[in-house]
Amino acid sequence: MSSLFTEFILKKLPVKNRIVFPPVVCFHYAGADGIVTTRNTQHYQEIATGGAGIIITEATAVCKDGRLAPFQLGIWSDEHIPGMGQIAATVKGKGAVSLLQIHHAGLITNDQVSEFARGPSVSSNNPRSAALTIEEIEEIRNAFIEAARRAQKAGYQGVELHGAHGYLLNQFASSFFNKREDDYGGTLVNNLRLATDIIHGIRQKCGDDFIIGYRLGANSPTLEDGIAIALHLEQAGVDLLHVSHGGSLLNLPRTPAGFNYNWIIFSGTVIKQHSGIPVIVVNEIKTAERAEWLIGNNLADFVALGRPQLADPDWVNHIKNNEAINQCLGCKPRCRWYEDSKLCPARIKATKDS
Repeated sequence: MSSLFTEFILKKLPVKNRIVFPPVVCFHYAGADGIVTTRNTQHYQEIATGGAGIIITEATAVCKDGRLAPFQLGIWSDEHIPGMGQIAATVKGKGAVSLLQIHHAGLITNDQVSEFARGPSVSSNNPRSAALTIEEIEEIRNAFIEAARRAQKAGYQGVELHGAHGYLLNQFASSFFNKREDDYGGTLVNNLRLATDIIHGIRQKCGDDFIIGYRLGANSPTLEDGIAIALHLEQAGVDLLHVSHGGSLLNLPRTPAGFNYNWIIFSGTVIKQHSGIPVIVVNEIKTAERAEWLIGNNLADFVALGRPQLADPDWVNHIKNNEAINQCLGCKPRCRWYEDSKLCPARIKATKDS
């Protein structure tokens, strides 16, 4: 049997395969209220039917004034629970583990949702930026914990904290962004205090069986920092690491000769070597052969494939059944699906060929 289709026990939950659908934001699906729409539920129904073992619902805002865009899904209110419950039920109904990524944009908060973009420190690159007060940090901490409670009430089996891509938790974790000299900056422990307090609060609120994942920025700002952050998060109680980039193009690790993947995947494999908890690797894993090699060589526990499953929602089932897949065409300068899923040329081609 292909190593991609071996079962994995995550906490107490069996995961039917090693393939993850990562948290890909569906642009313009939701409105300003952040409530799940029919288009959102249809999208996750399609993906879940395709067979992935873990499906992580896209970045979902814990604060209305901390969104990355006006159309971002929300979990800042109990009004969001019913719609999120539809997605969670759909995912679990197809036999996948359901996680909700919870998110705050921090210094990258969209100017249409807030006059200021608040983060750990003022950014010289953003005239709208402002440093959070202690009271505001505590409010955000509580918002993350309440978001996890709502996710659990909606039926999700866990959450993933978005601590990568230069968003708020990544900003606090990285000395590149965080210049504070109080209890929330200056040392690894202080930089991770907000994340650690959120993790402890979620565990207390949601119980031991609830999965807490963390999307980690590997270069925060260096890979050595990423390893230290991963180990600290593991000690804090994180169950699953999803390794990506840290929002900066500085200090990128070099991949060794003969390693035919990019630095993001390499970083994930290095963190896997140091970590005692499962690791998801992601980025440019476009074929079954590349995914299989990573799992088969124990370089990762899970592989996340976003664009391949966007281009072909049945990608997993097609691979399992040795059937032809609808190949992602790698559109440049950016993915057409992100602009509008109806513009994806791979999907258009598949429709014409069927």
